[in-house]
Amino acid sequence: MEPRSSIEFPAQLTVAPAARAQGVVALPGSKSISNRMLLLAALARGTTTLTGLLESDDTQAMLDALRALGIAIRDLGGRRYAIEGAGGAFPGKRADLDLRASGLSMRTLVAALAFSGGRYRADGVPRMRERPIADLVDALRVLGADVGYEVNEGFPPLRIGPGAPHAAPVAIRGDVSSQFLTGLVQALPLLGEEVTVRVDGELISRPYVEITLNLMRRFGVDVARDGWKRLTVPGGGGYRSPGTLAVEGDASGASYFLAAGAIGGGPVRVTGVGRESIQGDVAFADELARRGADVRVGPDWIEARKGTLRGGTIDCVAIPDAAMTLAIVALFADNPTTLTGIGSWRVKETDRLAAVAAELRKLGAGAEEGADWLRITPPARFQTAIVKTYDDHRMAMCFALAALAGVAVTIDDPGCVRKTFPGYFRALAQILQR
Repeated sequence: MEPRSSIEFPAQLTVAPAARAQGVVALPGSKSISNRMLLLAALARGTTTLTGLLESDDTQAMLDALRALGIAIRDLGGRRYAIEGAGGAFPGKRADLDLRASGLSMRTLVAALAFSGGRYRADGVPRMRERPIADLVDALRVLGADVGYEVNEGFPPLRIGPGAPHAAPVAIRGDVSSQFLTGLVQALPLLGEEVTVRVDGELISRPYVEITLNLMRRFGVDVARDGWKRLTVPGGGGYRSPGTLAVEGDASGASYFLAAGAIGGGPVRVTGVGRESIQGDVAFADELARRGADVRVGPDWIEARKGTLRGGTIDCVAIPDAAMTLAIVALFADNPTTLTGIGSWRVKETDRLAAVAAELRKLGAGAEEGADWLRITPPARFQTAIVKTYDDHRMAMCFALAALAGVAVTIDDPGCVRKTFPGYFRALAQILQR
């Protein structure tokens, strides 16, 4: 894994005014797929070789945690890793885990730790202590898990004891974070018995749960579901290694470059995702096309060119991460844009709804926010701005695109992109033309 210090970042980075975007970008591996595959490989019987693994802070947090839990992991070079699975619960029975800013690692590892028969502590950065986890903890307790809050009820840090895990019908909310459901269903095969999970409320970010179920199936566990209200995780032998798996390119990361093509002329092509992708965020390309961009799709590539971009109302419940990029596309539309179904932004790396609205106003745009919506009015005249990133990688990556309006955009704390895409600004510089 690339060391954290191998890419140096200044305190601020100014993206110079750009007149056009054109070129080809090879995407890094998907964070969503990388961290799910790492955990499943660790719990499976046999050795799994993962290729194309994302190199980022989030995947490093997962790798470090798995090693601390007794999982043998060999770096084969070239973003290839061999993971010797435990064939069930983690062999390490005591660990104090720092999961940094990785919400997915926190939600999925805590669930697996609850059924591993040891004593563990899970914590992260200060913002992690503000991100809710009570819905997952409540569900785990129904199943006999011993999970307690160390500081504030409902939030990390958490202490996990051996408990008395057992199979039982369980319910979990789906309208706060899909990661709660992902964490729960990924851990349930450790019980060895069939468990039915009821999803209360509307399940947001369904494509991310589809990624989870797809990958569980590759590791030999086929979850049955009745729509999105009831899922049945089978009992039996648990996970088994499929041998070698390749990590797709990051579809959320693709959104920035496709948006650059749509607002900056293009063509801009991303490779590593396409019509065969299992990631829901490839739907961003469809939304760009509906907005008026010229979008073309191949088996493992997507390309965008400029069109007359239209505003309107966009339901973003299925693409909450990529929806942030739509907020920047909205600056270049011919009329206002309203993004709906984005209430989950409030509990991400920062309160993204408030943060995006505040930074859009710096650029000269109108921005009105509600509980789960954001209305954006394009600027009459773009303004040069220093964009605050709130230690949120997606804020940095999205707002850098505003340079295509022909104004300089200074990104505060650009190093926050280490979380998922350390090479982002280098890749962006290769396609921006002055």
